[in-house]
Amino acid sequence: MKTKQLAMNAMLAAMCAALGYLAIDTNIVKASFESLPVLVSALLFGPVNGMLVGGVGSFVYQLLRYGVSVTTALWMLPCVASGLIVGLGARMGKYSLSRRQVLTLVVFSELVFMGLNTFTIFVDSKIYDYYFPGIVMGALGIRFVICVVKAAAYGAILPALIKPLGQLAGSPAR
Repeated sequence: MKTKQLAMNAMLAAMCAALGYLAIDTNIVKASFESLPVLVSALLFGPVNGMLVGGVGSFVYQLLRYGVSVTTALWMLPCVASGLIVGLGARMGKYSLSRRQVLTLVVFSELVFMGLNTFTIFVDSKIYDYYFPGIVMGALGIRFVICVVKAAAYGAILPALIKPLGQLAGSPAR
């Protein structure tokens, strides 16, 4: 891994952890932009880097906020999956994606993120005995709206960010 790429990924993982803290969190619904650095890394460097940034960033956030628990890996899974999905799409497009392709990847990634988060809430609530149908399904509509808004915002800003960041980091995405 190139030094610039390693430094960029470390910075993006730190941003992922910090953005997890800068969230609107009601314990049932969380609105944050923690997946943005994961998507940037995946679009710039591919699936492995996207997964690493998502895994490390979300692990640091989980560790600092909640400590390690039985479900820590499940809470990390949405960010890791986003890095994988978007990174594979970027690689398949040879790191030269149109605005529409980026938007499609981001929308799909955010839907998977929301689905995995919902699954994790369900499993966590069953393990730690706080399950109530309203926790999992009751807030699904709100989570879906947040998902769509985030995907639209990401789809609007990512194409403009990727080219200059790619040139700065020596990424194939130029």
